[in-house]
Amino acid sequence: MTQTSHVEILDFYRQPDAMESAGARVALFDGLPDDVASLARVLQGLLIHQHIAPAYGETLTASRIAEVQARPVSAVLANIVGHDSRPLAAPRPPAKRVVGNCRHYSLLLVSMLRGKGVPARARCGFGAYFTKGKFVDHWVCEYWNGKRWVMADAQIDDTQKNLFKPDFDTLDVPRDRFVIAGDAWKSCRDGKTDPADFGIMEMNGWWFVAGNLVRDIAALNNMVMLPWDVWGAMPQPGAAIDETAFKRFDRLAALTHDAGAHFAELRALYAQDDGLKVPPTVFNAILNRPEQI
Repeated sequence: MTQTSHVEILDFYRQPDAMESAGARVALFDGLPDDVASLARVLQGLLIHQHIAPAYGETLTASRIAEVQARPVSAVLANIVGHDSRPLAAPRPPAKRVVGNCRHYSLLLVSMLRGKGVPARARCGFGAYFTKGKFVDHWVCEYWNGKRWVMADAQIDDTQKNLFKPDFDTLDVPRDRFVIAGDAWKSCRDGKTDPADFGIMEMNGWWFVAGNLVRDIAALNNMVMLPWDVWGAMPQPGAAIDETAFKRFDRLAALTHDAGAHFAELRALYAQDDGLKVPPTVFNAILNRPEQI
């Protein structure tokens, strides 16, 4: 397969596309700071995590919780200005922040960085810094700093640092603290970790790791879906995985481990494999219904 040049890969992750585009609201990004740390602080003043809201003194109404269903950046921005029309750099009080989750923080950081010409992409996997001994379903932003791909967790503000006490720079997350889904799969296959330790709440196991692997491949192809969007190759909750499926996910995990080296193959597989490619309609497992994208 033809090797894609490093320049072509970086160009691909500079372009706003599908979920990452601010669309008609791109002017909202005017005047934002240039550095990742400052952009993360901006996001922390715009968003509040659905499941961590009580730490900020917020009890969320059903209408606010519904904001977490926003997929594209343009929809999240519409919710933000709907609460408060001031420039994005103006921090909102918790009661005026839009409800989201790790995926929304990561997606918006990707969009803001791409707007400044910085290659960036969202990654789906598991955070090892929330619950001791567990790998919790999570997303981060991965951006090119001119020398390497750096993983930044824009969600972790001072309040969450006090809650979770990470012992590393959350804007340069070590790869054993945020484990991309493919590496989680391989670690379980190698017997180094237990798939039962990967997931969220009561949901965990091989099926969950495999689902996040498919989501990560979609994100590498600029389709950053909701954490509960289900399609194609994702196993059903609790479903057994046969040897053919194990081998398929083994291959996918190996490709995502070094997404640059396998960029062309990941793009081709995504385009050709209906089990990987996000279809026009996915199943929203939270709302228990099919939804058009």
